Amino acid sequence: MDLVLNLADDYLLDKVWARLLPLNGHLSNAASLSTSANFTSITHLQQSAWPRDYIPRQVLSLSVITLTGIHILYFLFAWLSYKFIFNHEMMRHPRFLENQVKLEIQCSLRAFPVMTLLTLPWFQAEVMGYSQLYDNVEEYGWTYLALSVPFFLLFTDYGIYWAHRLLHLPTLYRTLHKPHHKWIIPTPFASHAFHPVDGYLQSVPYHLFIFIFPLHRWLYLGLFVFVNFWTIIIHDSDMVTGHALEKVINGPAHHTLHHLYFTVNYAQYFTWADRVGGSYRHPESSLDPMLEIKKQS
Repeated sequence: MDLVLNLADDYLLDKVWARLLPLNGHLSNAASLSTSANFTSITHLQQSAWPRDYIPRQVLSLSVITLTGIHILYFLFAWLSYKFIFNHEMMRHPRFLENQVKLEIQCSLRAFPVMTLLTLPWFQAEVMGYSQLYDNVEEYGWTYLALSVPFFLLFTDYGIYWAHRLLHLPTLYRTLHKPHHKWIIPTPFASHAFHPVDGYLQSVPYHLFIFIFPLHRWLYLGLFVFVNFWTIIIHDSDMVTGHALEKVINGPAHHTLHHLYFTVNYAQYFTWADRVGGSYRHPESSLDPMLEIKKQS
C-alpha cells in the first residue's frame, strides 16, 4: 500500500492536501524579493502544512485510497463475472433469495468501511516501513521472486483455511460468519458480502505474510488484486466438473459445495489443506444445484 500511496501523492494527493491545508507562505516585501525567493514562496504555496510523512495525513489518505480501491475492484470484477460467467439460470433455484443481488451488494457496501478501518493499522505499518516489502529484484534474486508467488499462495491459503474453519465454530458462526452463508446460491456480488469482522479475519494472512517474509512491492500489489479477483470468481455457483486440476485447485465448484453444505472446502486456492484436515468434498455432477432447477422445469 505504500507504493499506491506514493503514486497517489505524486499524481493527485499532494495537490489535494496543498489545497485543503496549504503551507502558510506569504511575501513580506514583494518588491525586494529575489527570483529565487519568489520561487521558494511559490513552492511553499503549492505545499501542504501536512507533509507526506505526517501520520494523520497518511491515515486519511489510506482510508480514501482503500475505500475507493475496494469499491472499484468489487464492482468491476463482480460485474464482469456476473455478466459473462455467472449462469443466470441459478437465480431460479428455490434457495435463491428474492432481490438477492441487491441484498448482496448492500451487505458488501455496509462491510467495506469497517473492514477498511480494521485493515488500516496493517497498511499504516507498511507505509512506515515495518514490512519486508522490497523494490530491487537483485536483493533476493529472480529465483526467489518466482518462488515467492506459490509460497504466498500456500501460506495464505493455509491461514485462510484455519481462519475460515474457526469461523464455523458455533459461537463465531452465529455472530460473524452466518451472514455470509445467507447466500446458499451465491452470485459474484456475494464475494464480499460478509460481516466486516469476518471479512477482515479472513484477510489477515495476506497482510501478515509481508511482515514475516520478503516480497517484491509490485508483486504484492499484483497478488492483492488477484486475491480479490479470485474471491469473486469462486462465488459464481459454477459446478463445472471433470477438468484436470479440480483435485488440486479449490475452484468455483468446490466453493459452491461449501455454500451448499457449509462444513466442506474451507480453503481459498488449493484442496490440500481440506484433504489434510478431513473437510474435503470433491465436486461431482450429481451435486450440481442446477439439477434442482431442472426438476422444476
